[in-house]
Order: sequence, then structure tokens, then C-alpha cells
Amino acid sequence: MKPEFDTIARRSILLAAVPPDICNHLLTNAHIRSFDRGGTIFLQGERAAAIYIVADGWVKLYRIAPNGAEAIVGTFTNGASFGEAVAFRHDSYPVSAEAVTDCTLIRIEADVFLRVIRESPEIAISILSATFAHLHSLVAQIEQLKAQTGAQRVAEFLLELSNCTSGRCEVTLPYDKVLIAGRLGMKPESLSRAFARLKGYGVSIRQNVALIDDVAALRDYIEEDPALAWSRS
Repeated sequence: MKPEFDTIARRSILLAAVPPDICNHLLTNAHIRSFDRGGTIFLQGERAAAIYIVADGWVKLYRIAPNGAEAIVGTFTNGASFGEAVAFRHDSYPVSAEAVTDCTLIRIEADVFLRVIRESPEIAISILSATFAHLHSLVAQIEQLKAQTGAQRVAEFLLELSNCTSGRCEVTLPYDKVLIAGRLGMKPESLSRAFARLKGYGVSIRQNVALIDDVAALRDYIEEDPALAWSRS
């Protein structure tokens, strides 16, 4: 395992609280898996046998509705883990996972992790922490859908990707706009309209780069009463 991947794994929510010796054991028994963009990691309904930590790139989790529509459940990048809860129950994956960019994953077999938990029950807290992080993310998504306009959701998405706290900022969009729309619960045409509305708040899009004139002003817009934002729309 590359040193940088080892560092990412140890800093992940899943392993950050695990004692070094146990972490060494888990990572020694882990496998590195690489996927090309569009590659299937697992499919909805497959038996869950492993936990994954993203070492590089982006992954999406999604479900296919009976009518064939795709619902994006989440997107994950470096240091994020997924598959924990169902893997420990040897249940079926309730979602499918796909590489949305070329990506590298650290795969830890569920049985290996379970043996370690039985020997050192205190590390089960790491699983609770990771599960809580997923729950918190889903709650935040529901709040966005119910309490923000489409343009506000897009603005918050851009600031989440930004490493700037003030002033001008340039943000590289990590994946295509169709996936961004799905991640934010929007149609692609609605995303285009949202980007157009954000021009009035100093946001311009050039291919896969978003230019933000004033991060603080955009943050104020996100926190604005949705009723005002809708009326302006």
C-alpha cells in the first residue's frame, strides 16, 4: 500500500479512533482495488462482504427505482468509507456503487473487521462514528431538499468543495454536471437554471471550473430565507 493511501485510511472516520496496532492489522489484510471511470464496484442486491475506504477519486452510491430512474444516495472521495453497516450483517447492499472518476479503493473484508471487534470490542465505536457520519449526511441532504432552493443547494455544494474562507475562489467540479444534478436532487436542466441564477451572486461556470467572486457573499445567500430566494427566482 502506498504511504499516502495508508495515511488517508488511518485518518478516515472509520479508522481514526482505532489503536495503531489494530489498524496495522486491518490494513495489512486489506486489498487495493482500482476502478476505471464507470466501473461497477458492487450492485444493489449483492451480498455485502467488504468495507471500502476511498483512497483516490470519486465514488457514487445510487439506487434504481422501479421506473428505471436513478437516485443518487451519496458521493464519496478521499478518506470516506462506505458499506460498513450492511457488511457486518452480511446483508445485501441496498445501493449500487460506481466509480465516477478513475479511483482507488481500500477494501477491508468484513470478516476480518468482525474478528477484530470480537477481540477488542472497544473499537466498535469507530463503526458507530462512521455510521453516524452517513446518517448526518443523509439528514443534511433532506434538509437541503426541503429548506433550500435549487440555486442555494448548488451554492452550498460549491462551497463544500472550496478550500477558501473569504474573497475570490476557484472550484474544480469533481464530476460531470448530470451527476451533480442527481446528487442535489435536480434535473440537469434545473441545474443549468441554478447556475444561471448564481451569476447574480458572483458565480460563473467555465467548463468544469466554478469561479466565485466572493465566498462570504455566496455563504450569505445560502443562509438567506428560502422564501426571499424563491421570490427572486
